[in-house]
Formats: sequence, structure tokens, C-alpha cells
Amino acid sequence: MFEIESKNQDEIILSTKTTVAKFNVAEGVIDANLSVGKIHGPGEFEIGEMTIRGIQTESHKTIYDTEIGGVHVGIIGANEENLDDIVADILCTSSVRAIREIEPKLIVSMGNVDGMVSELKLTARTEKKLKIKNADSLPAVKEVVVLS
Repeated sequence: MFEIESKNQDEIILSTKTTVAKFNVAEGVIDANLSVGKIHGPGEFEIGEMTIRGIQTESHKTIYDTEIGGVHVGIIGANEENLDDIVADILCTSSVRAIREIEPKLIVSMGNVDGMVSELKLTARTEKKLKIKNADSLPAVKEVVVLS
């Protein structure tokens, strides 16, 4: 089980029982309170129960494909590059194009939710934290969640 939170539109926080990792897509940085400091840019990392793949885009930004307990979480913000490199059950984004191309089961809005839901013809629900038990607990029909 893990939780997803967001304090602002550029950050997603993934938490498990033993690990907390804050992803800042604007800066391309992961802060997991590691002794080596923050992780900058692309690469492959294992932090606690998380397997993280940071992918450098054509414009030299970093997007993330994170796997926790068999659930893939894509963290891309407004990015629309290198979408073929992301496999996501849950997609953290503000890009309608990315949602259409990646086809996640669950979308965590990182921006203009009104434009997103009207263009995709979906409804949005608001949560403080999103708790994910496993892949089977994901919705059968595509949903948009706004974290506040």
C-alpha cells in the first residue's frame, strides 16, 4: 500500500510504510531524505519499496516512471515529450495529450483540472491523500483525482 499527495502543481509525494519521496517535476529533483542528498536528473534508482526510472526528455527535463508493489505511477507534469517511455496505471499530469497516449486507469491532476475534465469528458473528485492498496484496487473506469 502507498499514498499519493500533492502540495502544489509541480510536486507529487509518494509514501510507503518506510519511504517518502517528493518528486518535483519543475526542477527534475527527487527528495527522499537520503544521506547523499537529493537526486537530480535521469537514472534508475531503488528507494525503499520504490523502483524509480528518471527519463530525460528531448528538452532535457526529467519525467518519472515509478513502480511500487506492481503499480506503475507516471509523474510527468505538463510534459508531452517521450510519452512512449512511460507505462502508467496512475498518471500525474496536466496534459490531455499524455492521458490519451498513455491511457492510465487513474489520473492525478497537476494543473488545469477544469480544461482536462471537460476535454476528456470525465468528472473529477477531490481528495487530501490518495491511498492505493494494489493494482486490483484501481478503478475499472478512468478517473481524475485532484489532491488538495
